[in-house]
Order: sequence, then structure tokens, then C-alpha cells
Amino acid sequence: MATAGRNTLLSANSNVNNGTAENQNTEEDDGQNLWSSILSEVSTRSRSKLPSGKNVVVMGEVGSGKTTLVAKLQGVEEYMKGRGLEYLYFSVHDEDIDDHARCNAWVLDGDLYHKGLQKFALCAENLADSLALFVVDLSRPWLALDSLQKWASVLRDYLDKLRIPPETMRELEHKLVKQFQEYVEPGSDLDSLPQRRNPESEEESVVLPLGDNTLIHNLGLPIVVVCTKSDGISTLEKEHDYRDEHLDFIQSHMRRFCLQYGAALLYTSMKENKNLDLLYKYLVHRLYNFPFSAPAQVVEKDSVFIPSGWDNEKKIAILHENFQTIKAEDNFEDVIVKPPVRKFVHEKEILAEDDQVFLVKLQSLLAKQPPVSTGRPVDPSNRPPSGSPRTTNRSAAANVANVMPMQSGTKKIDPNMKGGQTSEGVLANFFNSLLTKKAGSPAPGGQPAGGGSNTPGTVRKSGSKLGLTEVQAELDRISNKTDLDSAATTPPAETDQS
Repeated sequence: MATAGRNTLLSANSNVNNGTAENQNTEEDDGQNLWSSILSEVSTRSRSKLPSGKNVVVMGEVGSGKTTLVAKLQGVEEYMKGRGLEYLYFSVHDEDIDDHARCNAWVLDGDLYHKGLQKFALCAENLADSLALFVVDLSRPWLALDSLQKWASVLRDYLDKLRIPPETMRELEHKLVKQFQEYVEPGSDLDSLPQRRNPESEEESVVLPLGDNTLIHNLGLPIVVVCTKSDGISTLEKEHDYRDEHLDFIQSHMRRFCLQYGAALLYTSMKENKNLDLLYKYLVHRLYNFPFSAPAQVVEKDSVFIPSGWDNEKKIAILHENFQTIKAEDNFEDVIVKPPVRKFVHEKEILAEDDQVFLVKLQSLLAKQPPVSTGRPVDPSNRPPSGSPRTTNRSAAANVANVMPMQSGTKKIDPNMKGGQTSEGVLANFFNSLLTKKAGSPAPGGQPAGGGSNTPGTVRKSGSKLGLTEVQAELDRISNKTDLDSAATTPPAETDQS
């Protein structure tokens, strides 16, 4: 009995253990199914999300507007320009699935010294998710074609050094050719095809072969050529005499370059906000397969847009019909010549100083200068005399009349005069000589000319130029003083006769 009871207990315990193990296996199976369903759901959702890791490599000359262009796409007003290799980004939003993504933008410096920095932006792993953007300054069109050829050769040389497997490179090149050949212009009958959001589901279709000079340089990388500063076309027309044929000539060469590399062409203007939104839509179309319905634009000379796959040689030849003085075969450098540099005299900029500092300097300058009388300067010779003008003028006339003629007359009459004689002696000799001449000539009546009756008349006649009263008074005064002298000078014969 005891043995039977022990066996029954053991069998019961074994049944309990077996039931517990079966329950644990069932729970593990349910957990695995739950995790598998979660993983499958996540993988399904990840397929519908925007892919990450898309890159745009921007190349161009210094001052062409590369950083400004990417900043406009990003929606940033204030930005800092770097050197070497700049990293920026712009946001991408898909409204259908309500998802966001960031597209990387790498801006390479315009100096060829920094071309080795491409390795940080492009590599063999992300080449399929990258796009090259060549920026050209349209305000300096004489540099446009050389700039495109230079940066295209820089990119081609770098891709050759990556040593990409030939199979991968052929796939990338075939993808680019297929995109170029399958381009459908919006609004045409072929536009009713399904949208290319999932290219893997599309069926193979018959495509036409490429034309001449089309994709002869296939880099396996989508290329977009952006001509910035299209608002400078008006300046070229006004200042450098550019005509429509010059602008068409520039556009034809740019389109030929884009045709050789399978690139798209856009004219943009950051100043006038022209074609920037169109550029953003085209970039996300090429990188993220977003639908794109904007047609080509070739009418407006400052807002040209030519998507990849639209252009060909026949369409470019339409521009040549307007050429009058230019030929389509002319070299680009011979027609689009850099204008001569005008030599401007750069004056040194003078900053305006503070008002108080200027006034202090002006005060010190005025203190050093002598005082200046206001009004007209007075000529000293024209100043009026301090006293009475009549008295001064009268005395001056008297001095001139009484002194100056007598001095000049004495010098002419008696040049042998002694220096010690005074003015009174000179006058006495002068009048005595006159009296001597009259007295020496015999009178008609037999009396000498020096008689008393004839003396007044003789004196009156000789002194008529001076005043008669003044001459008579001077004679009376001098005759009293010179009686002895006149007696001594009289000859002896005349004295005996008298």
C-alpha cells in the first residue's frame, strides 16, 4: 500500500511538471511571434520613410554665391562663410507620409588648393546618393565656361581616384542615361505614366538612342548647373553694351556643356528671389524621387530653366537664328571678352569726427590767427585826415607853391651857387641879376633902367607868374639887407658916371 501510494504521488508530480513545460513553450512561441510582427511592421514603415544620407556637393569660383545659395535653400538669413569645406543642410518634407529629412550640403572652397577635401563629402559608398552642383557667376560671364570646365575636370579626376568597381560604375552610368532618355515633358500625352516614386516597380520600356554630343562625359553622378546673379544681366546691357545675341550666345554654350554632362541648367537670383523655389523642387526630385511638373523655361533671359533630358542640338540651334554679328562657331573667349578695367582714383575715406572735437580744433586754429577786421579793408592812403580837411590842404598847397618852384628855379638860374648860401641869399641874387640887366640897358629917355620910375614896372613884369604883392614885399625886404652887397658889385665906370 505504501509502495502504491508513493507511485501514485510520483505520477501526479510528473503530470504537473509536464503541464508546466508545455505552458512555457506556448508563451515562448507567442513572444517570438510578437517580436517578429513588430520587426516586420518597422521594416514596412522604414520603406515608406524618406531616405537619409543624401548629399549635395557645391562647387564654384570664389564669390559666385555658393554659400548664399545653400543658405537660401535652408531658409537662413544670417550665416557665416567658412573656408575649405563648409557643411550646411536643408530640410526636406514629404507631406504624403508626413516625414522630414535633412539633405547634406557640402560647399567646397573656390581655391583649388582645397580640392582634396572632396573625400569628406564624396566616397564610393554614398556616390549613388549624391548630386553635384556647379555654381557660376552670371554677372561675370567671361569666366563662366572656363569655370564649368575646370570644376568638371576636378570632379572627374577625383572620381577616377576612388577606384569604384566597374559593375557599380556601369549601373550608375546606366541609371543616368535612363533618366535622360525617359524624360517626359509635363503636360504631354506621355505624362499619364505612373509617378516615379518607386523606380524598381517600373517596367522596361523602349527608349531612343542619345543624340550627338549628349552625355559624352558620363560621371555616373547627377549634375545641376546654377547660374547665380541673373539680375546682373541688366548691368551687362547698360554698362558693357551686351545685346540679345550675346546673351543667346552665352546660353547656347552653357546648354552645350550641360548636354555633354547630362546636367540641368537654372538661372537664379538671390537678390530678386528668382527660381530658388524651383531649384529646391528639382533637387528633391532628383534625390528623393519627388514628383516634378515644372516645364522648361527659355523665353525669359534671366530665368532660364532646362531640366536634364529636355534639351538637344536642334533646340540649341534655335538660338543661332538671332545671331547677326556673331557666328555659332566662334570661340567663347573671342566673343565674350572681359571688359577693360577702369582705373578709378580711390580717395582715402575720411571719417567724420565728433562735433565737439572739431569745434575744439577750430577754436585753437582761430586763436593762432591774427584778428581780422570785418568788412572791406581800408586803404591807408584813402583815410580821411584827423583834422580839418580845408586847413590841411591849404597849408600843403602853400608849401608847394612857396618852396618847390623856388628851389627848382634857383638850380637852373645859378648852377655855380655856393653850398653855404641860404634861401634868402639865393632869392637876393636872383632878383639882383634881374635888376642889373634892366639897369645896364639904356632907357629911351637917356636915364638908366634901374630908375625908380621903371623899377616897379620891371618887377611887375618879371614876377607875373607869381603873386605881384608877394614879389614886391619880398623885394622890399631883401633890398634893405643887400644895399651894401649891390654897391660893392657895381662896376667903377658906372659909379663915376653916376
